[in-house]
Amino acid sequence: MTKPLQGILVVSFDQVVAAPLAARRLADAGARVIKLERKEGDAARWHDRMVQGSSSYFSWLNRGKESVVVDMKAEADRRLFDALITKADIFIQNLRPGALAGLGYPIEVLLQRYPKLIACSISGYGDDGPYADRKAYDLLIQAESGMASVTGGPEAPARVGVSIVDIATGLHAYEAILEALIGRGRTGKGADIRVSMFDTTAELMAVPLLHGQYGTPPKRIGFAHPSLAPYGVFLSADNLPILISIQNDREWVAFCTEVLARPELARDPRFADNSARLANRAETDGLVARCFSALEIEPLSRTLEEAEIAFARVNDIEAILRHPHLRRLSIGSPGGAIALPSPPARWIGEESPSFGPLPALGEHTQAIRREFLGGS
Repeated sequence: MTKPLQGILVVSFDQVVAAPLAARRLADAGARVIKLERKEGDAARWHDRMVQGSSSYFSWLNRGKESVVVDMKAEADRRLFDALITKADIFIQNLRPGALAGLGYPIEVLLQRYPKLIACSISGYGDDGPYADRKAYDLLIQAESGMASVTGGPEAPARVGVSIVDIATGLHAYEAILEALIGRGRTGKGADIRVSMFDTTAELMAVPLLHGQYGTPPKRIGFAHPSLAPYGVFLSADNLPILISIQNDREWVAFCTEVLARPELARDPRFADNSARLANRAETDGLVARCFSALEIEPLSRTLEEAEIAFARVNDIEAILRHPHLRRLSIGSPGGAIALPSPPARWIGEESPSFGPLPALGEHTQAIRREFLGGS
């Protein structure tokens, strides 16, 4: 399979999650990604040692890249950086605010020198405003943006259990880079792209923000839904949690008839439409809880499927590792093969793509020096 970005050169001064994810997506699509690292390496290399001696974060985000160690205060490495940028199509960086300019490489100057370059800079709060110079990590932005205020149960705010801010920021950066590549194909001009973690999270928070501005800010209600009922987690007779979602009154009629076996409830004014069910949420949920508590998980699941009611098991990690829909790929690493989730997008009619291995720190330094600078 010929990948769509083959022939594209990416230079990525990336670290931890957001920028490495954007660069990895480009590598997955066939781009050549040269990852620049300080002598101590990307901080994500050392978060843990769980995956064949490598960090789980680094293993997830850095397949298919070439690792080059640079000291940007050393003249030889600055020459190497200049040589790389001269030939690069894309430059990605998420160094601390002002760090690149402090090294003598403001993005504006790079784009003046190389007008076809697509530069993508990722930061916490953007380039201006009172928080521009603040350090920003995923959990800090979850708190600052209000995301934590709408996550979890009534007792306290909570974090999303994965690095959702970093992930969304990296994916927004990736899509903007692809848009810029399309634009460059038409105009011949590069782009100066700035993506902030805060802006990304504000986009994710659009519905709660709209509720707050034009109505009432949503409250934390765990697995329940602020606008729909019944929608939540209930226990089966064998004490296993199952989440159901009734999206409309037509589904409620089917649920009453085929699951609760009480068709008269569909006409009961306390439950006949979603507004009534919301007003009587406790009684509505009680009906569901009593029904579910009388059925074990397997027959309950079959009944819900036959009634075409949306439901899901509330799985833990061990269950997901056995899940029939979990697709995985294998990549090489310095410590051995690593199993990772497969990319979500499948190209029908194409052979399964292959992905490059995880690089050791500085594994490609000498080869890249010879290629771009010549000599030993």
